[in-house]
Amino acid sequence: MAKKSLNIGMVGYGFMGRTHSNAFAQAPHFFDLGYKPVLKTICARNADKAKDFADQWGYESSVTDWRKLVDDKSIDLIDIASPNDTHMEIAIAAAQAGKMVMCEKPLGRNAAESRKMVEAVERAGVANMVWYNYRRVPAVTLAKQLIDEGRLGKIFHYRAKFLQDWTISKDLPQGGQGLWRLDVGVAGSGVTGDLLAHCIDTAMWLNGGISSVTGLTETFIKERHHNLTGKTEKVGIDDASLFLSRFDNGSLGSFEATRYARGHKALYTLEINGEHASIFWDLHDLHRLQYFDHRDEGRTRGWRSVHITDGDHPYMNKWWVPGLQIGYEHTFIHQAADFIEGLTTGKPAAPTFRDALATDLVTDAVLKSAQTGQWESAKG
Repeated sequence: MAKKSLNIGMVGYGFMGRTHSNAFAQAPHFFDLGYKPVLKTICARNADKAKDFADQWGYESSVTDWRKLVDDKSIDLIDIASPNDTHMEIAIAAAQAGKMVMCEKPLGRNAAESRKMVEAVERAGVANMVWYNYRRVPAVTLAKQLIDEGRLGKIFHYRAKFLQDWTISKDLPQGGQGLWRLDVGVAGSGVTGDLLAHCIDTAMWLNGGISSVTGLTETFIKERHHNLTGKTEKVGIDDASLFLSRFDNGSLGSFEATRYARGHKALYTLEINGEHASIFWDLHDLHRLQYFDHRDEGRTRGWRSVHITDGDHPYMNKWWVPGLQIGYEHTFIHQAADFIEGLTTGKPAAPTFRDALATDLVTDAVLKSAQTGQWESAKG
């Protein structure tokens, strides 16, 4: 029986535009979905590049104005993979037009923008989701299952870090294509909203809400050339961010992110310590979950490395035979499949816009604490 089409309008053809397009293209090959994703229209400001992207990825058409996606009655879902300063306007317009909305993280440049986006999708009653893809790493999903089963017992500590090194050069400009993350007006913040947002979303998914934070940020290079204005301008984003947190369940958390850790391109790790067991995960070894259980027999007690490839591991029965691993791009395929499955079951797949708002409330509190030097509420 023919499946109903889910016609997708994508905004943005950069790194995230590619990951999302690949996710929708591949998901129906590996998952039995109630809808058939159709790459309908790609939107980008450069007409030639948009056309080239459409040809390469199989979109039926390309446009240069996202409003045409909103006005196109044949499009069911608008996926926002463009810079942060475009998220709110596009999402609200799409929701008001009755279209489903998916959006890259962070949801808004701050919690105030995110709240407006939440109100828009909930008022319109449209399906919505934010691309916090690390929830869909099978090893991280397994960690969630183990925690929810009570394997760790009472949680005491949560630790996360996300380290990069790509902005160390003082000659790197801010603004313009590919460098908008260094422009506070476009990005909203630096590593707090870009890298730590991932860590925070995963942390609250695994360990529950964060009640309060105290943070510290630093901008190491105070001025950079701006590609759009042609002038040397003050840098408004944070290059490094650290904070301590209290979770609602009484556990403590420590978080660190920087783009000034020489030798690290994307070192994201998390560790959770409970009364019975501990879990550790590293993005560089994403197909493994490190697990320690104090209840094991003393003679053989120790950290074990679980290779996440078997059919009873999350998502893995959709892929290859045991022993063969998957990678980064599969996390987006899992997310696209879960979103479409949610349309079929009527049970929304997380993280929704409201879930992502909770993350933005934490990042706002971290940035505020860095200014006040005080503990700040993360509840908004």
